[in-house]
Amino acid sequence: MKETLNAIYSGFREILTWHTMRYALISGAIVALIWAVIGFFAWDILVGLSTSFIELLPFKIIRSDGASMLSAFIWIQLVLVTFAFIYIFIGNFILRSLDRDKYTAFTILTIFGTSLFWAVVWFFMHDYIHAQLVNFLSTLPFETIKKGFASLMAFYFIYNGVVMTMVFFASFFSAPLMRAIEEKNGTEANLVQTNRFRSMKYTLKDSLIFTALVIVLFPLVFIPVIDMFVQLALWSWFIKNTMSYDAASLVYEEKQEEEIAKHKPAVWFISFVTVLFNFLPIFNIFGPFFGEIAMFRYFKNIKEAQKEAE
Repeated sequence: MKETLNAIYSGFREILTWHTMRYALISGAIVALIWAVIGFFAWDILVGLSTSFIELLPFKIIRSDGASMLSAFIWIQLVLVTFAFIYIFIGNFILRSLDRDKYTAFTILTIFGTSLFWAVVWFFMHDYIHAQLVNFLSTLPFETIKKGFASLMAFYFIYNGVVMTMVFFASFFSAPLMRAIEEKNGTEANLVQTNRFRSMKYTLKDSLIFTALVIVLFPLVFIPVIDMFVQLALWSWFIKNTMSYDAASLVYEEKQEEEIAKHKPAVWFISFVTVLFNFLPIFNIFGPFFGEIAMFRYFKNIKEAQKEAE
């Protein structure tokens, strides 16, 4: 457990540096542009697909699910508005007294703090907020609710696409990022380079499987509570498979799958922590890079400990 916590700490520490933040911001900008274009051309198709499922559901379920998704949307908006308010009216005064290297840490901690604040509010006020939104939706025509819900479902597809593509970018940049981090920290990189092509093929395969699972399990998204577990399971599986293999392939010449299998609890725990980033606006673009760094640090520490024991 100690090695797992050390790896998680290393992941958090490194994403607070400007060097790692550049990778995340550049990747996030490219991914946002890619999915904005895809969304523009495929929006009607996605809405149509969502509508075909919605028409099979009772109005009561549509109204309840719609209220839940609208609640999440409002929460995201409040987080973004609060973050912008703090950054514009308070952040400018704080940043004047900070070094440029600490700008990243301030930005990320501000996002995390505002997200945590509104998460606590939603935790205690969830039932009241949900009830009020259900009452509000009850006053609207069914067609209006159906179209709005279908749009939110279309966004569900796009957001999963964003998550998948961000993981792919983090996988692509994993080798140069880990090398730069190791050099910055004054440690020997000793990265295995012979597995990179195989690792990218592995990532591509998992991405295709993840896409297929999102489509096949889409009807479960309309079932309260189950929808959250399905989404967590999909993200956790995808991140666990992709990032653990990426990290192991940079540390071990061969038998990567065997090494991953030996440390399943740690790998799953790091994957779960990485998944939590996906629930935080803006902060989510750092999740895949956190996961890559934490996984790499874990396997490297394990390998070094094995060498010392021999």
